[in-house]
Amino acid sequence: MLKVGLTGGIGSGKSEVSRRLGARGAMIIDADKIAREVVEPGTPGLARVTGVFGTDVLREDGSLNREKLGSIVFADSEKLASLNAIVHPLVGARVGELQEQAAPGSIVIYDVPLLAENKLAPMYEVVIVVDASDEVRLARLVELRGMSEQDARARLAAQATREERLEIADIVIPNEGTLEELESRMDGIWADLTARAGAS
Repeated sequence: MLKVGLTGGIGSGKSEVSRRLGARGAMIIDADKIAREVVEPGTPGLARVTGVFGTDVLREDGSLNREKLGSIVFADSEKLASLNAIVHPLVGARVGELQEQAAPGSIVIYDVPLLAENKLAPMYEVVIVVDASDEVRLARLVELRGMSEQDARARLAAQATREERLEIADIVIPNEGTLEELESRMDGIWADLTARAGAS
């Protein structure tokens, strides 16, 4: 099994790359998706979150209001650390369960937004960084996700710098152009991973 860490700053297009690798046969373990699952209504994770942050972070239907919680934790590093202390161990346990289901010889892509920030590179045999300039990412967040520029800048500032991510990369996928340009790079990336999986 080849363990590949996939990361990229918010707005870099990491999810697009993840989708395209999944379509080529990789097993995708999406840390963000799991992080949402472990705080769904009725979970011990959500009970712990409301224990620390109060019920103000819930929507009327009892689900977590991620935007509201995000605006609280991204403005305060101590609160962010408190949230991470709740969510990360739960995510880790679920990732372990999924990993055990991977077939021998498979390429397992761990889609991890904060791979650089949490110094997780040593956990993977290969680290892929999806790279785009801060300006391009900022524009995408404002235009495509409808964030205010202030919110978008706060998200960028809360993450590792572009340089810090590139330092840990074994493979860099430049992604400042169109989806067609991204797709044209993917076969080469997949061939590289398949060769590494065969050699490991």
